[in-house]
Amino acid sequence: MSFMNSKLKIYTFAILSSGMFLASAQTKTTAVKPSTETSKSGKVVPTNLKWSERMLLSEMNRFPESWMLDFSKSPKWTYPAAIVLDAAEQVYANTGKKEYYDYISSFGDKLVKEDGTIVSYELEKYNIDLLNSGNVLLYLYEKEKKEKYLKALQTLRLQIDGQPRTNEGSFWHKKIYPNQVWLDGLYMGMPFYTHYTKDFTTGADATKAYDDVVMQFDSVQKNLLDKKTGLLYHAWDESKEQAWADKQTGLSPNFWGRAMGWYGMAMVDVLDHLPKDHPGRASIISYIKSFSDAVIKYQDKKSGLWYQVLDKPLANGNYEEATASAMFVYTMIKSVNKGYLPKSYKAAAKKGYDGIIKDLITVDENGVVNLNKCCAVAGLGGKPYRDGSYEYYVNEQIRSNDAKGTGPFILASLEFEK
Repeated sequence: MSFMNSKLKIYTFAILSSGMFLASAQTKTTAVKPSTETSKSGKVVPTNLKWSERMLLSEMNRFPESWMLDFSKSPKWTYPAAIVLDAAEQVYANTGKKEYYDYISSFGDKLVKEDGTIVSYELEKYNIDLLNSGNVLLYLYEKEKKEKYLKALQTLRLQIDGQPRTNEGSFWHKKIYPNQVWLDGLYMGMPFYTHYTKDFTTGADATKAYDDVVMQFDSVQKNLLDKKTGLLYHAWDESKEQAWADKQTGLSPNFWGRAMGWYGMAMVDVLDHLPKDHPGRASIISYIKSFSDAVIKYQDKKSGLWYQVLDKPLANGNYEEATASAMFVYTMIKSVNKGYLPKSYKAAAKKGYDGIIKDLITVDENGVVNLNKCCAVAGLGGKPYRDGSYEYYVNEQIRSNDAKGTGPFILASLEFEK
C-alpha cells in the first residue's frame, strides 16, 4: 500500500467516523478540514500530481463513497456521479492505482442488487437523465463480467425502446415533460445508447440504432439552433404549450451555458463509439465545429471563461460559471486531440483551461482542490415552475465542487496531459 493510499484511507475512516461528510455536504464551499492524523503527516492531496489526479483525489476525499458524489445523502441512481467516474476510469488507466478502480467498482456494488435491479431506478418514469450512469456499468461489465451488471444494462436499454418521442423521433427529456427536447438529454442518453450498441448489438439492429443516435443530433440542430448566434437554446417544446416556450417556435428563451456544455460533451463522447465508417460521423464533426465557433465568440477575452447565460455577459447578476467553462474546454481540446477540429482551436481551449485554474480553482492547506462558482442545478417547468428567464438562471444556487464541473475538469485535464 502506497503512503498516499494509507493517508487517504486514514482520512476516509476519520470522515466516516465523525459524520463530517454530512455536515460538509450542507455547506456552500464544501471544503473539508483535514483530520488530525492527516495534518500531522502532510497533505491529503499531494501538490506534485497532475491536475486530473489531484481533483479526483479531492473528490474521493470529499465523498469517501462514490455514491456520495455530488452531495447525495443516500445511495440513489442519478447522473452526476457517472461523470466523475468516467474520468476516474481514465485516471486509473493512466496510473494503475487500485484505489481508483475500487472507487468506481463500489458504485456498481452499491447501486445494483444481485438480481440486477437498480436502487431507486424506475423505468416507467422514462427519465433520460437516468441512462447516463449506465456508462459506469458498461465499464464494470467489461472488466468484471458480473451477471447483475448485464441485467441492469438490459433494463436501461429497454428504457430507450419505450422512451416517448416527438413526431420527428427526438426523445422527450422525461415522461413528465411531454413533447420537450432538452440539450441535456443528448449527453444523458446518447453516449450510453451508442456504447451499448457497440458492445451488444450487431447487424441491421446495430445500424438502425446508430442511425437513430445520429438523427437525435440532426433533429436538435434543426430545431434548437439559433442561426444568428450559432448557439443552441436550452430546450424546445414541440407542442408550444409550455409557459417558457415561444408561441411561434416552441423554443426556451435563453442560452444556458451548461445546456450547451452537455451538448458539446455528447458529441465528442458519442464519436468514441460510433463506427468509423458511419456516414453520420461527418455530420456530428461538422456540428462540433459550428458549436466551437459559436462558443469561442462568447468566451470572455480577458479571463477565457464563459458566463452562466452565454450571450449576456454584462447583464446584472451574470457570472463566469465553472461547469459550462469546463465542458467547453473538454469538448474543444478532446476534438483537437481526436482530429475533429484543427489544431488552431487548442488556443481557445487552453485559454479557458488556464482561466479555470486561475479564477475558479482554490487549494486548501491540506492540498484538497476546490472548483468554485458552479451552478448547482437549472431546468424548465416542474414545481415550482421554472420559466427559463434570465433572472431564473442567474438566481439558481451557486456552489463549489459540483460533480457536473469537477468531472469535466478532470476530463479536460486528462486531454491536456496527453
